[in-house]
Amino acid sequence: MTAITDSWQHEYITTNGVKLHYVTQGNGALMLMLHGFPEFWYSWRHQIPAFATDYQVVALDLRGYNDSDKPKAQSAYVMDEFIKDIEGVITGLGYDKCVLVGHDWGGAIAWHFAYSRPQMVEKLIVLNMPHPARMAEGLRTPQQLLRSWYMFFFQLPEIPEALIQASDYQLIETAFTAELVNKNALTKTDIEAYKDAVSKRGALTAMLNYYRNIPRQRMLSTDWSILEVPTLMIWGESDVALGKELTYSTQAYVRNLQIKYIANVGHLVQQEQPQLVNQYMQEFLETV
Repeated sequence: MTAITDSWQHEYITTNGVKLHYVTQGNGALMLMLHGFPEFWYSWRHQIPAFATDYQVVALDLRGYNDSDKPKAQSAYVMDEFIKDIEGVITGLGYDKCVLVGHDWGGAIAWHFAYSRPQMVEKLIVLNMPHPARMAEGLRTPQQLLRSWYMFFFQLPEIPEALIQASDYQLIETAFTAELVNKNALTKTDIEAYKDAVSKRGALTAMLNYYRNIPRQRMLSTDWSILEVPTLMIWGESDVALGKELTYSTQAYVRNLQIKYIANVGHLVQQEQPQLVNQYMQEFLETV
């Protein structure tokens, strides 16, 4: 894999009944990074060394992904369990709070965790995942429903697995390429790393179970109060899955909010424009 250095350590931690794998570098306050679908800790490879000078950076493999445990029961992949996982990681590493960073599904978990455990989140950074209230509103519009077609497709049993596995996981490569404006932002080695992670026994169904449980939980229908945690949103404006309009009016739900838009960048914003993402993160951490 590219960009891996000798100072990065692979570790495991048991929390909430599952063993989770993570990569860590640095010392200091905790910065916990949560990846999206269909990724793993590797999606933060450009951020880990950039912030390890000031933090202990921990990039987690979420339950069901890569080298973390993959419970077989579909019921294991619900927001309440994800929140307990993150709480256990923070306390298990010897901290009582963290800077929480999330992208895509990791961003959804980060939003929910900040609401349920605000005392454990010093600052919140979310990349290309709207506030849950705005996401719920978006899914009531024809435009976002069309963009989110895959969420409904993933509800089918077995068929999504079969299609994703076909032709050496070609659909994974196709999906990543479609999400990029700069098609050179991911190398062949990067794509192969993602394919390898998805192909691990039990991983694909576990990852899809995140989506399959959406209709069975309240994550899109909670009454949202005002979040007091200082929050930075970073948004690639050319996201094909999530429209920029989902960021509008987020100020109604977050008291101390900054939004940084990046033009001509897709959903994989921290991989497509890592230097600018790192700059915005650093400015937020230093000034807020």
